[in-house]
Amino acid sequence: MIVIVMDNASEKLRGELTKWLLEVKPGVLVGKTSALVREKLWEKVENDESRSGALLIYNSDNEQGFAIKMVGILRRSVIDLDGIQLIKRA
Repeated sequence: MIVIVMDNASEKLRGELTKWLLEVKPGVLVGKTSALVREKLWEKVENDESRSGALLIYNSDNEQGFAIKMVGILRRSVIDLDGIQLIKRA
């Protein structure tokens, strides 16, 4: 399962992502895809100039059971502490 949360995303990007994911709230998309599709969708999010920030949460084979990626202007960042991802407030 993946969750993408975007701030100020364009209608075009949101439309492209809804081909694969369900938009449960504006800028919040949820779904289940392969790792390849997940990475291709994340590339689209990273390359979109209209969004100010985005977050990707997806299943991972680690202690937490998920991994986090962030891009853009965010007040928080992900740090890795001995294999555990934590959120650092700026």
